[in-house]
Amino acid sequence: MGALRDILDLERLDDLLFRGPASPTRNTRIFGGEVAAQALMAAGRTVPADRHVHSLHAYFLRPGDPAIPIVYQVDPIRDGGSFTTRRTVAIQHGKPIFHLSASFHRPEEGFSHQPAKTDRPEPEDLPTGDEVLASADKATRDWFERVHGNSPLEIRFAEELPRFAALRGESAPAVQRFWFRTHEALPDDDPLMHACAVTYASDLLLLSSSVAPHATTLDSGGLQFASLDHTLWLHGVPRADDWIFYDQEGIWAGGARALCRGSLSDRSHRLLGNVMQEGLIRPVR
Repeated sequence: MGALRDILDLERLDDLLFRGPASPTRNTRIFGGEVAAQALMAAGRTVPADRHVHSLHAYFLRPGDPAIPIVYQVDPIRDGGSFTTRRTVAIQHGKPIFHLSASFHRPEEGFSHQPAKTDRPEPEDLPTGDEVLASADKATRDWFERVHGNSPLEIRFAEELPRFAALRGESAPAVQRFWFRTHEALPDDDPLMHACAVTYASDLLLLSSSVAPHATTLDSGGLQFASLDHTLWLHGVPRADDWIFYDQEGIWAGGARALCRGSLSDRSHRLLGNVMQEGLIRPVR
């Protein structure tokens, strides 16, 4: 399994220039959450330690090449009294592949409310990912190993994944829910590391929720798919090495695109973040 600290161990080439390690994989492109997490890490390293990221907005421009490192160029857009803004461009082969804008906020007191608690199983009551896959067909096991076999995250699914219904030729609600946490313990004194870990996980499986009503999967061979843009709002400092519940929903599809949303909460039902992502789901004819 991969270690998150290794993924986020950027080499600092200059004050505003960083390089991320190559990520050898069976896939032909880098997992989008990895690029987003590294871009946020690069941005965060140029921000005062007392300011925590509260939002990031990103565009996926080109597929990332896992065989070579990524260079991250940080632009220090603004340093204000309460907020700091950074823009990061990820570059490979001399071209931008990813663009991220992130805002950091000095902690302040203010009003507080959040949605009501939702029913959900506890992670200890759920089978591990390996146990779920033990009864799956070979194609599904190969898919999981290819996509998540070297993931730095442990995952436990709250219900049957929609892809299992699709393999039976059945449609399913555009919803999937799971718990995740990092395999490794992360430093108590590094909130940026925890935020980057959640950023990494925020791209996990999200777009696949959009095809559940259509009784298909993204890797069925009948679709061209890619994340287009991705937004994450963090409502506090998360703890990524403890269980976080990710509730995902594909809320719209049309014109070869889909819009998905997700919410992140901890074991005490505290809302940690919200996610929105638009992706390409183009039928191949």
